[in-house]
Amino acid sequence: MPQKIDYLNPALPAGLRRVSMPVVDATPATLDGFGRLVTDPSECPIEIVQWPAAGSRPIDPGTGDEAGTTEGTFVSEWRGDILYGRNEAVGGHYVLAYATEPEAARDDNVRKPERMLLWHANYHPDGGQLFFPLDHRPFYVPLALPGDDIAPEKFVCFRFDGKQGLYIHPNIWHEGVFTLEGTQRFFDKQGAVHARVSVDFAREFGCLLEAPIDL
Repeated sequence: MPQKIDYLNPALPAGLRRVSMPVVDATPATLDGFGRLVTDPSECPIEIVQWPAAGSRPIDPGTGDEAGTTEGTFVSEWRGDILYGRNEAVGGHYVLAYATEPEAARDDNVRKPERMLLWHANYHPDGGQLFFPLDHRPFYVPLALPGDDIAPEKFVCFRFDGKQGLYIHPNIWHEGVFTLEGTQRFFDKQGAVHARVSVDFAREFGCLLEAPIDL
């Protein structure tokens, strides 16, 4: 059994190397395969993946995909050097990233972050996910295409101008939404099963994923 991750106190090892993510503007072309831009969240259906069969007999038609969706507000908030995320749709609370080495990060200063250092990512095999900005400010979302043979170098950091939201397909690697400063709110809608498959960059690869914050 994998060890449960403490998302609010990941206790990362010191001296981690950094792997730079390319930062690209989110457009229909650059998001192809990952998901799509969303203008109206009420017009964005969420893909739900049918529960997989455990043996040779198939899942009965019309079953195994009936859990539906859950929704709520996702809050992305910088406190000093630490970026916190809170997902009310699934009751999650996380450390998303750091602005400096985790062992030196403090949440009681007023420095604006100049970079984000990502330590973890996940994907949802049960369904897609929608993030729509309620405050209409720029934000980042790091993404990678499906596959459990994930590597830090496969991630791309997408830059959004805050006028549109993001829908990502099932199985796309991601880690919430990253405000560039202060606090930002997003409407979140996703599969209600909320299965999660994780990668811990710090412990699996000895690194953090880095992207500069450009306001």
